[in-house]
Amino acid sequence: MKVYFNGSLMDRDAARIDPGDRGLTLADGLYETIAVVGGDPVRLDAHLARLRVGADVIGLRLPDGDLVAALKEVAAANNINEGALRLTLTRGPAPRGILPPEKPQPTLLITGTSQDLTPPEGVRAIIATCTRRNEHSPLSRIKTTNCLDGILAAQEAAQQKADDALLLSTAGNLAEAAVANLFLVLDGRTVTPPIEDGALPGVMRAAVIEALGAVEQTLAPDALENASEAFLTSALGIRPLIEVDGVAIGSGVPGPVVREAQKA
Repeated sequence: MKVYFNGSLMDRDAARIDPGDRGLTLADGLYETIAVVGGDPVRLDAHLARLRVGADVIGLRLPDGDLVAALKEVAAANNINEGALRLTLTRGPAPRGILPPEKPQPTLLITGTSQDLTPPEGVRAIIATCTRRNEHSPLSRIKTTNCLDGILAAQEAAQQKADDALLLSTAGNLAEAAVANLFLVLDGRTVTPPIEDGALPGVMRAAVIEALGAVEQTLAPDALENASEAFLTSALGIRPLIEVDGVAIGSGVPGPVVREAQKA
């Protein structure tokens, strides 16, 4: 595998992270997962715009260089026709301590893998009880390298033989899934939890809102009982959500709205 590391394309085995890198020691960094379709990374403008917003929030300077060209270079070098790229940006190596250095040297790593992006026919989920999304934190609005809440929720789902987990906000409202945004169809309207309730401003989420005319709405967990359809969105696709905590969503099979979203 070829990776892009701090300005150069190289073999994966040649890339070495400094043991003092704050991305490793403190999860002080950001990342973007980007779909590759037909050999081309998609929605790059939206992904890089979100990266810039995240960098502003945590006070991290983006590295010099053409990130679009670097992403396309990794896709081409690994012959990825369909798959995913991951861009990881950390604050870089620094001495011990929580306060960032005055003049950080950021670390940039881009990797890529080929994979089938065909969505599953249906996802069964649980509502996580082990953790919640902190909608009051500015970090809930950016994509940081600290994914431990999602990891805990995914482990809980796996223990219950489920495919994914839905996370509630601290107020007890639906926020998102472990690694995806949530949409419900209620009375013919497509709705999704607002950013203020802990939903990450997902790139695919924004595309679906635009394509379907979906609206943001605070959703209590019992909204799942009234939904005719539900689905999960991430940069890598749209997955029908057919069951939560053993209770079917609507008829328990993918419906017309999720099919429309997938086509759009």
